[in-house]
Amino acid sequence: MKNVFLVENTLVKRDVTILRDKTTTPNEFRLALERVSHSIAIEISKSFSLEEFEVETPLEKTKGYRFDKQIVLVPVLRAGLSMVSSFLSMIPDAQVGHIGLQRDEKTLLPIDYYYKTPKNLDESITIVLDPMLATGGSAVASFNSLKQKGVGKCILACMIAAPEGIKKMNSAHPEIPIYTAALDRELNGNGYILPGLGDAGDRTFGTL
Repeated sequence: MKNVFLVENTLVKRDVTILRDKTTTPNEFRLALERVSHSIAIEISKSFSLEEFEVETPLEKTKGYRFDKQIVLVPVLRAGLSMVSSFLSMIPDAQVGHIGLQRDEKTLLPIDYYYKTPKNLDESITIVLDPMLATGGSAVASFNSLKQKGVGKCILACMIAAPEGIKKMNSAHPEIPIYTAALDRELNGNGYILPGLGDAGDRTFGTL
């Protein structure tokens, strides 16, 4: 899988199992998703570059570090919202934009209904948050919109990815790295990931 980074450890494997289990309650689902998001945020941060600056401890001056670029989080509504708080807890000075996309259940194509992001995307690292990379339609549409606004470096963070979605992303946006906690087998006829975890938005917000 080109440009795909699998975030995998014992805690992530446990929590992905909780996400998959159909008996998991919405609250348990949210908590597990938040924990996995923390792990993904940490893994993504390894790719950030730093600049040095002087910081004063209670005892003396020493060398400190900070990101050399602004970080922008862009959750894809609605399910992407469930990943925001975890990323903000790790990157508290990040800015947050929003992209609203709704999948047409007949064509499986995304419909764009909302877009709002900070203005300095060309100088920032933009992380799109979307738990499911299924057909890839929403992810590709999100990055199409961002590129039209002059976005700079981009990253996609998701919980679960299907081969079809990865292939579509690699074709449309081959330079964008994809971070995921699980690589699943395939899509079914309705465009849902197998084995998957169902609809992440519905399970997060209890709207089944």
